[in-house]
Amino acid sequence: QVQLVESGGGLVQPGGSLRLSCAASGSIRSINAAGWYRQAPGKQRELVATITSRGSTNYADSVKGRFTISRDNAKNTVYLQMNSLKPEDTAVYYCNANAVQYDFRYRDLWGQGTQVTVSS
Repeated sequence: QVQLVESGGGLVQPGGSLRLSCAASGSIRSINAAGWYRQAPGKQRELVATITSRGSTNYADSVKGRFTISRDNAKNTVYLQMNSLKPEDTAVYYCNANAVQYDFRYRDLWGQGTQVTVSS
């Protein structure tokens, strides 16, 4: 079964850090573009950060300078390092990736979501 598996969420105090991971599993040859999104209660899902296959990155203004998206192509894994966390960063974080299967079919995949709560 082809899927994205997220990990690393949790409860952290304001100013703290968390690192989210998103690993592709199953018959995946590689990941092309990928991104992290988040959805807070009562709000629409919003883009947090994206990374291309070549490593170019883009960030929402609200997280620039605090979050860093990266990837490990050998592991088909994408990361989101979150520093200086604020209560307004509280949300369910989702990973999205455009993946290439071993049969060369393209798949647009979403992770199951991981809860990040920033609170004292």
